[in-house]
Amino acid sequence: MKEKTLIQYKGVEVCRDEVVVLQNVNLEIQKGEFVYIIGKVGSGKSSLLKTLYNEVPITKGFARIFEYDLTHLKNKQIPLLRRRLGIVFQDFQLLTDRNIEANLAFVLKSTGWKNKIEIAERIEQVLEQVGMQNKGYKMPHELSGGEQQRIVMARAILNSPDIILADEPTGNLDPETGCEIVKLLHSIRESGTTVLMSTHNLGFVHSFPGRTLKCENNRLIE
Repeated sequence: MKEKTLIQYKGVEVCRDEVVVLQNVNLEIQKGEFVYIIGKVGSGKSSLLKTLYNEVPITKGFARIFEYDLTHLKNKQIPLLRRRLGIVFQDFQLLTDRNIEANLAFVLKSTGWKNKIEIAERIEQVLEQVGMQNKGYKMPHELSGGEQQRIVMARAILNSPDIILADEPTGNLDPETGCEIVKLLHSIRESGTTVLMSTHNLGFVHSFPGRTLKCENNRLIE
């Protein structure tokens, strides 16, 4: 594997509930790439992303992310792997019983941060990076969908991940807000973070170019 290759799949089969959704997946992703994974709903985009953080196990083929062999991943390695990934979900998954700062502090504490001052500083940094400074005191329900998705992005970059996995991050947003989120993901990539984004909106691919992979007929094609 080349030094800057972060993900390498060879002949991988992806199954959900014993149904093969993708077969013979061959994939190589380098540091700093922006990669779109396009395809219809149900074509395997989300399943492919989920294999990268071991939510969907890989039973066939060769699959490596960083130094981890995904086909022989030990339980104790899973949290270490996930710490290097930032995951942006379509449905936000913010904790509704606490404000934004507490949401972000919860993630930092659960990944080993202890110093309160450092935690507060890091939260301030990421909120500024996603254009949500001065919103930390708000509850999730007080924010619009686009603002909530920005908070989800802030949460994803808290631990300076090597890769961001964004699974249909604009799915619940209006077109204009969706464009802002994709623009934000591209600005995160400019800092050296690799971004993989699944979408069925081809408009983004034209407006914000990146490498494009397509899930179609149980295959992943470049």
